[in-house]
Amino acid sequence: MNTAESVASEHNATTTLRRARSGRVVSRDGTIIAYDEVGSGPPVILIVGALCSRTLGPGVKLAPLLAEQFKVFTYDRRGRGDSGENAPYEVTREVEDLEALIKEAGGSAFVFGHSSGAVLALRAAAHGLPIKKLALYEAPLIVDRSRPSMQNDWAQIEAFVGEGRRGDAVRAFLKSVGVPAFAMALMRWLPVWGKVTAVAHTLPHDGAIVQEFQRGEPLPAMGWTNVTIPALAIDGGRSPAWIRNGTRALAAALSNAQYRTLEGQTHDVNAKTLAPVLKEFFGSAGIPAHSGLE
Repeated sequence: MNTAESVASEHNATTTLRRARSGRVVSRDGTIIAYDEVGSGPPVILIVGALCSRTLGPGVKLAPLLAEQFKVFTYDRRGRGDSGENAPYEVTREVEDLEALIKEAGGSAFVFGHSSGAVLALRAAAHGLPIKKLALYEAPLIVDRSRPSMQNDWAQIEAFVGEGRRGDAVRAFLKSVGVPAFAMALMRWLPVWGKVTAVAHTLPHDGAIVQEFQRGEPLPAMGWTNVTIPALAIDGGRSPAWIRNGTRALAAALSNAQYRTLEGQTHDVNAKTLAPVLKEFFGSAGIPAHSGLE
């Protein structure tokens, strides 16, 4: 892309973002779920992972890029941002939140999930929600001994949350997923620290979604046999071995999936690199044959 094209693309994305419409849906248990909608075309719903919301995380930059071709929905998962939460928490309630959003989007949608949001998307597809295609970026699955299980980490995080120690919960989570100590120390002095600690109480939600798949064991053979829609499991070429191993295992476990690596990318994937991949996948009749697929 030349400089003029790059500037035009940035302008289009910014203009599209300004046209975003905010709304709310009511989940089955009465919880209010806040969302933003931008663009026009077939609906795509973005599901973020731990510590993220519709104003923080990969969806912020990804949504306006996808909105050039799709109607894109980003939302605050329950307990975050402008969304409510009714106790006690259950994973099925989050599936129902997505169900309400899909209904709002027109009755069916493409879905992209990042990190624990990818596992939530899988659970929703297994539950039978009307999802047309699934794109899954680095679901945090530990399927071998390339890193320790996170079971003890989640227990510690939940204990910190129960004691109201949000900062300690965030630090424990970031340490567990491999964020260097110097980066965590720097974060405490940046505006993002206040944003992540504000949603730290929802970390156990992500633990409930993912931890049964983080025991260092192969994925259960019958885990997602009823997920037969086209799926694309994506990882970054610079991501750690454990998460790449999990992504490959996920692609193998799904009956209608392919695996792709985005070279040079990490868990914090660049939106400009990811967006064309999602546009191609969601815009094609099937799973695209691609020289970058492994």
